[in-house]
Amino acid sequence: MALRAVGFFILVCIFFFCRSLTDASLEREKTLAMIKPDGLLSNYTDEIKRVILESGFNIFKEKIIQLNEEQTATFYAEHSSKSFFTSLIKYMTSGPVLVMVLEKENAVADWRALIGPTDAHKAKHTHPHSIRAMCGLDKEKNCVHGSESLQSAQREISFFFTEMSPDEVVTTNDEL
Repeated sequence: MALRAVGFFILVCIFFFCRSLTDASLEREKTLAMIKPDGLLSNYTDEIKRVILESGFNIFKEKIIQLNEEQTATFYAEHSSKSFFTSLIKYMTSGPVLVMVLEKENAVADWRALIGPTDAHKAKHTHPHSIRAMCGLDKEKNCVHGSESLQSAQREISFFFTEMSPDEVVTTNDEL
């Protein structure tokens, strides 16, 4: 009987040790996805969300907001010296946007691949199955935004979802 209890104890320890190793490998990235005013107002939201879910992403958080000029200028500050900045501000404040935190392994790169090139006209030729090919119009009105790196994802998610801690933004673990 004692031998049986020891054997059971060892099996339980092995199970929990293996589970902890598996859980560590289940870390998932988070990235910011945004459906811009043209995508939202042209009723592409359901189709884009369908593509997101079919591509293995989890929509961790989402909200619709109307950006003002100050918020938009802050969010796109890295483009402030570019000639298209004023036009970008006008476009991004022309209607509401849907911001989402997407989650999966390799989320940043996979989302960037799914949305396609920045220029929607180019995307229609080079990446015809991308989201920008589906609903974008040109280089500016390209329907969606995606973080360029994990660092950008962390900054952008925190911008829209201030309640998320920096550790929660980059990765999460599937432990119960």
